[in-house]
Amino acid sequence: MAQSPSGASSSSPFPVGQIFSNGLGNEPPLSADNPTIGYKLNHFMLRVRDPVRSLHFYVNLMGMRTVFTWNVGPFTIYYLGYPQSEHHRLDLSAFGKETLPVLAHTLGLMELYHIHGSENEPEGYYSTGNVPPNLGLGHLGFSVPDVATALQRLKRHGVEVIKDLGISTREAIPLSQWEAQRGIGLGELHKSYDDVFKQIAFIKDPACFTHRRLFNCPVSL
Repeated sequence: MAQSPSGASSSSPFPVGQIFSNGLGNEPPLSADNPTIGYKLNHFMLRVRDPVRSLHFYVNLMGMRTVFTWNVGPFTIYYLGYPQSEHHRLDLSAFGKETLPVLAHTLGLMELYHIHGSENEPEGYYSTGNVPPNLGLGHLGFSVPDVATALQRLKRHGVEVIKDLGISTREAIPLSQWEAQRGIGLGELHKSYDDVFKQIAFIKDPACFTHRRLFNCPVSL
């Protein structure tokens, strides 16, 4: 097993400010007969109270398109994705019909999960994962051709920008006072990360109040 890099803190095996492309370098290679060959990160699911608002945000503002919807009784599923060809971008019927049979092999999908009756609950019924003490999910990451242009367009449509370009603070991560009071996440951001973080923006999903992260291409997730 590889040794931890020198200069690491007691809470992390890595020294501050350095990127290690393979982490500790102690992961075994994937052989051709590895049982996980073929596994993929296929989609993520978000609970939403108002599918109309959510679909407006992700379809009209973020450019995703519906693969299929499915009312299963207690809840309705909305599966969204990005058409990857000009043919699918122009013919959304073909996009849905041709993506559905290969859904399990398609990456970058979003499942909006509307439990019937949740629309009658107050704002804050679902936790965002960013409000103490219910911390968990941080954000969803989207790559865009140009962050500044995307932000200008989203602002014109009334989307709230939580962190603009050029900003790099602990609060913008977000690292909360609630955590700091417990001795969690103390210290300032290293300059190497500070420079990267200034090129990233956070916007607010108006429907389920979860942070979204925008990256300049060619940065990918």
